Amino acid sequence: MAKTFESLRVWHDARRLCTDVYALVRSKHVGRDLGLADQLRRSAVSVMSNIAEGFERGGRAEFTRFLIIAKGSLAELRSQLYVAEDTAYASAALASELRQQSVVLSRRIEALINRIKSRQSSS
Repeated sequence: MAKTFESLRVWHDARRLCTDVYALVRSKHVGRDLGLADQLRRSAVSVMSNIAEGFERGGRAEFTRFLIIAKGSLAELRSQLYVAEDTAYASAALASELRQQSVVLSRRIEALINRIKSRQSSS
């Protein structure tokens, strides 16, 4: 098991996604819609923050719970990216790329959850 949350691949993937979302929000179109911009930022930050917080809580059950919350934030982010695309704040290509990053990260988090649960059952 990792010694710090910074050594987790899923945290680094979440950090990269967060950076990409912030770049989108800095664009002139999304930046004018303060509500959507705020929601996009909050969702992206929530993913990496929940991975970190859950890890630092020290227990497998707590970590799993926070990973599930992070997956929920990824779903929220994907939904918000559809809004950005549908309102032409983001190009279809960019919104699709960010959604794909979210899907891949969600799968990786799910795999981590499954590894944690399998270790719990074998303990």
